[in-house]
Amino acid sequence: MSSNRISETERKRSRPVTKRSVFKKNKWLSPFLVLIIVLIAIVSTILVLNPFEETEKTTTSNSPTTGNPIAVIDTSLGTIRVEIYKDKVPNTANNFINLAKARFYDGLVFHRVIKGFMIQGGGFEADGTQKQSPYGPIDLEINPNVHHVDGAIGMARGSDPNSATSQFFIDDGNQPQLEPGGVDVNGYAAFGVVVEGIDVVRAIASVDTTTKYGMGDWPVNDITIESITIEND
Repeated sequence: MSSNRISETERKRSRPVTKRSVFKKNKWLSPFLVLIIVLIAIVSTILVLNPFEETEKTTTSNSPTTGNPIAVIDTSLGTIRVEIYKDKVPNTANNFINLAKARFYDGLVFHRVIKGFMIQGGGFEADGTQKQSPYGPIDLEINPNVHHVDGAIGMARGSDPNSATSQFFIDDGNQPQLEPGGVDVNGYAAFGVVVEGIDVVRAIASVDTTTKYGMGDWPVNDITIESITIEND
């Protein structure tokens, strides 16, 4: 055999490594790569069509209007700052402000909370004793430019539209059904909006509830209104 001829063994060793030879030796590799490419394409499409977004409603941020009072509601779960629309709903606003300045709300509890709806307080002690406003009921006051948006504060009342006294609620999310013509033809008076502390509203709305003193949706662990003070009035 001539010395210039390469042996069969050497020729096989000198073959270039091709994709075909790799896939042939690793038959699982080709479908695996195809699967990876398909998954990457699917994920890319999802990110383009549905970018990561906040799923909670904690991004609500309202800027206060110059000149209106701010109610600072200190609770056992944190502080909520609320602009009071004295310029738009003066009678309702003044009723709330007067009660706050008289320290009426201090020590009362949020006695009714429903996640995704509202948190309500301003009428009951922790032992279930109802506290009556010294000013009596006020007439329903609706301003068409004030709506039940996320974080709006409104007056609770009975079936009589002019029966609101001291109890208030803060909307957890938009509540258009509380506008006139919604669940009640007269609607419920909104008189301000949260400007800081919407996360505290969410926290209160999310607590476990039970039935206490004959009333449902009462927090298992009491949420206390430690004080309500008024700024810029």
